[in-house]
Amino acid sequence: MKKTKNIGTEIAILNAAKRIFERKGMEGARMQEIANEADINKALLHYYFRSKQLLFEAVFKNAFLLLSPQLNKIMNSDSSLFEKIRGFSNNYISFIIKHPYLPNFIIQELNRNPTFLTKLIEKQHFPSIEKFQNQVDECIANGSITPINSLQLFINLISLNILPFLAAPLLKSFLGVNDTNYQQLLENRKTEVADFIINSIKV
Repeated sequence: MKKTKNIGTEIAILNAAKRIFERKGMEGARMQEIANEADINKALLHYYFRSKQLLFEAVFKNAFLLLSPQLNKIMNSDSSLFEKIRGFSNNYISFIIKHPYLPNFIIQELNRNPTFLTKLIEKQHFPSIEKFQNQVDECIANGSITPINSLQLFINLISLNILPFLAAPLLKSFLGVNDTNYQQLLENRKTEVADFIINSIKV
């Protein structure tokens, strides 16, 4: 008789794998560890996911597809440019605070396998920034912001939001703060990043 997959077991495996990948990365994780973390045997783990790579891709895709629609909704809303900058920062930082493994997760895999992202995620899953770019150009034309390349502005927005998560250990050492204080700094950045960017471009 053919086995049927149980959604509860699959979710338990994905959650266990996420914790192991977060702690040890793709290379350091072992299927037996993930099976132990999910409280199942290794044979059952392989029934649900035939390889560590397939499991890694499933964990990554699940997390990415939670964030992408939120950002896409903000970038393609009818809100003003400044509201989009505020909404993007608030939404992104709020999400990554809940999923702190994700930025390093992505960087580790891109360093290991540069084609990973383009192969795994179809183009429609990425947030479109075309409307954002058009708004930047319109704001420059009507004199409400200083001239800036829209792609450079988006890179600034991404960079200022992602770096504190990628470089958390280094920044905590430089700043001389503990985990609790650093978490508060991250919370504050939900508005600090947007204020900094808006103040740098508004007339």
